Amino acid sequence: MYYTVYTAPLGELYILENEGFVIEVTFDGEPFVVSKQQGISAIKEETPVLVEAKKQLDEYFKGDRQTFDLPLKQAGTPFQEQVWAALSAIPYGESRNYADIAKTIGNPKAVRAIGQANRRNALPILVPCHRVIGKDRSLTGYAGSKTEIKEVLLELERIPFIKK
Repeated sequence: MYYTVYTAPLGELYILENEGFVIEVTFDGEPFVVSKQQGISAIKEETPVLVEAKKQLDEYFKGDRQTFDLPLKQAGTPFQEQVWAALSAIPYGESRNYADIAKTIGNPKAVRAIGQANRRNALPILVPCHRVIGKDRSLTGYAGSKTEIKEVLLELERIPFIKK
């Protein structure tokens, strides 16, 4: 496993790669969950995949990129993978609420489970869980309650929201 550090307008992003796939993104030096679970230490190294991830993040934060074209892989339950696929389908500059995602995956009563799957997204920004906001357009938790990060991303994409 390899990682790199990317300095974004919202702080440092730590990007973890394994076997040619980006598998996790964390904020401001938070430990990688995947490497911790597997008991493997990541090595800081600029692999081609990590260099490309940093390039695409640069383009995104400059407003020149709306989708990412990176090899991504995260492990989850079939339900979580379904939710993450639905998140990836939310277009740049648009938002959805948890009920919308539940309907999208054909399970309209799974609103709370959608929230849990959203929180377990190991690839924030790349799999745009920040585009999920409250039904009343209010901010909901993001990356361990880091709503200030969510605010920056929503403002970048010009997605309207309400601060509470």
